[in-house]
Amino acid sequence: MIVEHLSLVDFRNYAVADVTLGPGPNVFVGRNGQGKTNLAEAIAYLATLGSHRVSNDPPLVRDGADAAIVRARLTHGDRSVLLEAQLNRQGANKARVNGAPVKTTELPRYAQVVLFAPEDLQIVRGDPSLRRRFMDQLLVQRSPRFAGVISDYDRVLRQRTALLKSAKVRGIRGEQLSTLDVWDDKLVALGTELIQARLGLAADLSMPLIAAYSAIAGADHRPQLDWALSVRGGDPEATSLSEAGVGGGAPDGSPAPDGNVGTRPTQIAELFREALAERRAAELDRGLTLVGPHRDDLVLRVRDLPVKGYASHGESWSVALALRLASAELLRADSRLGDPVLILDDVFAELDTDRRARLADLTVGYEQVIVTAAVEEDVPLGLRTRVVRVEAGRILEATDAGA
Repeated sequence: MIVEHLSLVDFRNYAVADVTLGPGPNVFVGRNGQGKTNLAEAIAYLATLGSHRVSNDPPLVRDGADAAIVRARLTHGDRSVLLEAQLNRQGANKARVNGAPVKTTELPRYAQVVLFAPEDLQIVRGDPSLRRRFMDQLLVQRSPRFAGVISDYDRVLRQRTALLKSAKVRGIRGEQLSTLDVWDDKLVALGTELIQARLGLAADLSMPLIAAYSAIAGADHRPQLDWALSVRGGDPEATSLSEAGVGGGAPDGSPAPDGNVGTRPTQIAELFREALAERRAAELDRGLTLVGPHRDDLVLRVRDLPVKGYASHGESWSVALALRLASAELLRADSRLGDPVLILDDVFAELDTDRRARLADLTVGYEQVIVTAAVEEDVPLGLRTRVVRVEAGRILEATDAGA
C-alpha cells in the first residue's frame, strides 16, 4: 500500500497542507517543532483512529478551529481509494470513503500503517495502559471489527463502574445490587472476546518479535511476551510483576504448569466470573471494576527478565522497535492491501551507527517508508531517495535523488 497524496486542513499546526509522496523511502526533514511529525501522525490516524502522542482527538485540531480534516489517497496495485477523517473538537468524528459517508471505524479497513516513534520506548517502560493500547491498535488493524468490541467493552465498563460508585455512596450491598449481575454478563461476554484475541495476537507476534529483535540488536536475547491477566488472580494494573503473576502463573511470577490453561473462551469466561465474585466486596469498597482486560498487562522479557526494570537502554529500544517491526510483518503476511506503510518518526537520531544501518536494511524492502528527521544526515543514505522539507507548518520543497 502506498500513500500517494496527503491533504490536511486545520490539523495540528497546519492551516492547509498538501504533499505528494512516492513509493519507497520518503523523508520529511525539519527542525523540531516545525510539523514533520504531524504529517506522520495524520497518516497513521487513518489506520489506528488515534495518535501516538495524545490519548484523545481535540489536541489534533488547530487552535481556533472547530474541526480538522485528514484526507489521503491510497493505492494498492491498480486500486485507489480516497479516505477522509473529520476530527471534531466537540461531538462525534465523521469519515468518508471515496466521498461516501461511513462510520469512522471503517477507515482501518482501507489503511494499514505501522508507526515507530521515540514515545514507543514507554510501551516497554511505562504503564500497562500503554501496552494494552499498543496491542489493541494492532488488533484493530488486523481485524477492524474489534474497534466495535473494544468500544462496547469500554461502554459497559463505564456503566458498571458508575453503578459500583453509586452503590458505594449509597451503602448498597448484597441482593440490592441485582442489576450488577446484568452488567457482569455483558462485561464477561465482551471481555472474554477481547482477552482471547489479545492472547492470540501475543502468540502470533512471538516469532516475528524474536526475528526482528535479533536483526536490530545483533544478538539473541530471547525476547518473550505474555499476558498477565486479572481474571487469573492478582491485579497487574496495580501490583508488581512478582505479585501479579504472569500468563496465569503462580503469585511469585513463575510460569503456569500448563501455558494453555484458561485460553479457550469457556475457560476465560469461567475464570472471569469467578474473579468478579471474589473481588465483589473489594469493588464495592473502592467503587471500581477490578477485573477484566482493562486491568491486564503485557509482560515483555529479554534474557528471561522483565524488560521494565531490568533491560538496558539499548535493549529497551531494541524491544520497542522490534515490536513495531513484528507488527509490520504480521500485517504484511495477512493483508490484502500489500505492505503496511512503515513510518519511522525521529528514530534514527536515537540509534547508534550499527542500529541505523540494520534498521535501514530491514525497512528498505517495504513498498513505502516514511521517515522524519531533524537532521538529514542522521538518515542512512539509502533511505534518502526523496526528501520533503518542512518549516513552520508549510511544505517547502520535495527533492528526488538524482534530480
